[in-house]
Amino acid sequence: MSVLLEAEHLTKIFLQKGKEPFQAVSDVSFTLASGETLGIVGESGSGKSTLAKMLTRLTDINSGTLKFEGKNITKLKPKELKPIYGKIQMVFQNPTGSFDPRKTLEDGIGESLRNRGMKKAEIEKRVGELLEQCGLDRAFAKRYPHEVSGGQCQRAAIARALAVQPQILICDEATSALDVTIQKQIMELLVELKEKHGLSFIFICHNLALVQMFCDKVLVLSEGKVVESGTPDDIINHPKDPYTRMLVEAVF
Repeated sequence: MSVLLEAEHLTKIFLQKGKEPFQAVSDVSFTLASGETLGIVGESGSGKSTLAKMLTRLTDINSGTLKFEGKNITKLKPKELKPIYGKIQMVFQNPTGSFDPRKTLEDGIGESLRNRGMKKAEIEKRVGELLEQCGLDRAFAKRYPHEVSGGQCQRAAIARALAVQPQILICDEATSALDVTIQKQIMELLVELKEKHGLSFIFICHNLALVQMFCDKVLVLSEGKVVESGTPDDIINHPKDPYTRMLVEAVF
């Protein structure tokens, strides 16, 4: 499998007025191959979400190198990053945050298509297809975010991310705000999308059971550092680091 994303020694330091600089991510390295799913686990405050924003360049990288398909994208300016944004999309924990509450789901899902010059009729057709692909009826296109459930809104958020036909989906705690039944349905959808489209995933989660089900390999983050990495079975069945053992024991 070809390497899609390569991170080398990524570090992020936040300057805080009147305080010591805070190192949120420290010396993180990994590769993500085409069709592969990388799980990133750790407690709240471990640096998972900051790392996700670094990978999408929503947060600048202080040091280290980030490459997409062999191209160094670490220091690219926003205009230069536009093609990359189409290939790496993000799904967040709070799905309503992906949509303007004053506009329909169709407006939100079709935004990137409008920006690419697609005509209105084509957008309506494509949005309908994306909704069905994500397990929603086409009629949901005319609904507003507050008119749908959390699970339905997350499906629409996934449809929005898929609109530009990305190669990588970064799911940042995308199921953690949902109840167990809906969580299972969203995970089944992600598995289906992975198999159907050959998508690569970065799956950020604190639930090791979900990571074991979905991921090919795992990074364990603690205080911004990788304390352990390996396959889900290795991490869960043979944890080496005390922090990893604590996470495993909390779940299993």
